[in-house]
Amino acid sequence: MSVLALSLNHHTAPVDLRGRFAFTLEQIPTALRGLRDGLDRLLPEAALLSTCNRTELYLAIDPAHAPAAVPPVIQWLARHGGVGVEDLQRHTHVLHHRDAARHAFRVAAGLDSMVLGEPQILGQMKQAVREADAAGTLGTTLHQMFQRGFSVAKDVRSSTEIGAHSISMAAAAVRLAGQLFEDLADIRVLFVGAGEMIELVATHFAARNPKAMAIANRTLERGEKLAGRFGAEALRLADLPQRLHEFDAVVSCTASSLPIIGLGAVRSALKARRHRPMFMVDLAVPRDIEPEIAALDDVYLYTVDDLSAVVQTAGEKRQAAVAQAEAIIDAGVQSFTHWLDQRATVPLIQALHAQTDDWRTAELARARKALAKGQDVDAVLEQLARGLTHKLLHGALAELHASDGAHRAQLAETVSRLFLRQSTRSPLPGDAGPQDGR
Repeated sequence: MSVLALSLNHHTAPVDLRGRFAFTLEQIPTALRGLRDGLDRLLPEAALLSTCNRTELYLAIDPAHAPAAVPPVIQWLARHGGVGVEDLQRHTHVLHHRDAARHAFRVAAGLDSMVLGEPQILGQMKQAVREADAAGTLGTTLHQMFQRGFSVAKDVRSSTEIGAHSISMAAAAVRLAGQLFEDLADIRVLFVGAGEMIELVATHFAARNPKAMAIANRTLERGEKLAGRFGAEALRLADLPQRLHEFDAVVSCTASSLPIIGLGAVRSALKARRHRPMFMVDLAVPRDIEPEIAALDDVYLYTVDDLSAVVQTAGEKRQAAVAQAEAIIDAGVQSFTHWLDQRATVPLIQALHAQTDDWRTAELARARKALAKGQDVDAVLEQLARGLTHKLLHGALAELHASDGAHRAQLAETVSRLFLRQSTRSPLPGDAGPQDGR
């Protein structure tokens, strides 16, 4: 079988285009069955991964049919997204065999994610495999590829620091919060502002499923729109002083020329919280949070410069982690392709077993007849052995006699490896004799 991967992702396509090709979990089994049936079962195996950053089809197919399968698959996907085939092709990578497996392993390990090393994609891939299994389109080849990919991802996670170092301000903020709070699922998070940076940070925090999220913005309508995306509460900025004590983490990034969160408001919040710690991140320039707040006990305040230092340190360490991860992936890909290549010889092996069984059956039947006629046992056994060896060698000897020149020499080496099981062979008639070095 040959493995193919068709990938539309954040590297190749803008978010608006990616949104056209999103599949819900409920849609995936039906979509996979429709894809396979629409191609007259040309695709015996298929799996579909759909996240906010990627829509990918993984296929296992007879190598002879692979070139013919790609165009109709792209046409099927284009129809689903309501775009032209050429438009889709410009934003889609088609990967074959080893490259397809490498891509799957890199995705599982988080090396192809928008946030390097993020763990959510592994769970999403496992869910995609379950949906393919439910659809009846997950065969042996894709099952092996994904399971090996999951094992590689586990090795990357346990053997490298790929997931320990943030690569963005947003990821760094979540990482720092994780160092203060034992479980981010138990905290309440307040975001001040509704711009792109707050949206990004909220996305990272939302992935950790906090107990509650709220967005405070000067324009309530814009705050409500962003809050709706995350199932968060929208607050008026004017209500902030009275509500501040409710939140364990505060992230602020506005365009205000003056601080929005003052020392007095935070002191009051800490008193109401009975001095339970507060985590605060100020990503604004100029600052949204008065710098004096950093001196308060039970407040952990980080500025944009603090987070920049975290990102830079992580970046230096990350290069070594990426190199280690790629090496683990290379080994996994090599192991999988070796397994895949071995699978290609299975029909030949089965045919060889069937042929030798036929020979054995025929020779045994002949021997039994001879014994029934009273022939000498030793003579019958000798004839049985000769008959089997003749049948085993006949094809190879016939090919040797029919060949000549370079082909004959190459065939002789192959026959020697198969039957003689030794590093050297006796010269065949017509071979050049040993040289004396002169």
